[in-house]
Amino acid sequence: MPTDWKHDGVRVVPADSTDINTAQTPGMDRRAAINFARVGAQKLWAGTVHIHANAKTGAHHHGPLESVIYVVKGKARMRWGEKLEFTAEASPGDFIYIPPFVPHQEINASADETLECVLVRSDGEAVVVNLDIEPVERPENVKWIDPIHRE
Repeated sequence: MPTDWKHDGVRVVPADSTDINTAQTPGMDRRAAINFARVGAQKLWAGTVHIHANAKTGAHHHGPLESVIYVVKGKARMRWGEKLEFTAEASPGDFIYIPPFVPHQEINASADETLECVLVRSDGEAVVVNLDIEPVERPENVKWIDPIHRE
């Protein structure tokens, strides 16, 4: 049976047709663009997240999923670790990678600007495991250098 490339090929999801019917967090607006229900994606979820000024998530992880956040506008601050003891910031054009099971927290580092990001996860399921963590008062700032460019 031949493949119907017209209907089973490339899909373009217009910006004004993303789906708000996804897991929401106070102070954040998530919208799904690519998932199984919308386009039949088997191995990933992609969408946008807008984080209001001064807003942040609670500590959580995404189980076995890998996540990538691309910063479009604003300044993102990430905290991670058993006590959220590490921190790093990302600006427009930066990518953030979150490995499976890493406890983390997303923070809008701006007091007056919305943080706009694109989010991609390695499965169509919305896995979120909320954690009850007492964060350290002063996290350690971490600058990542990829193994290819280490001296």
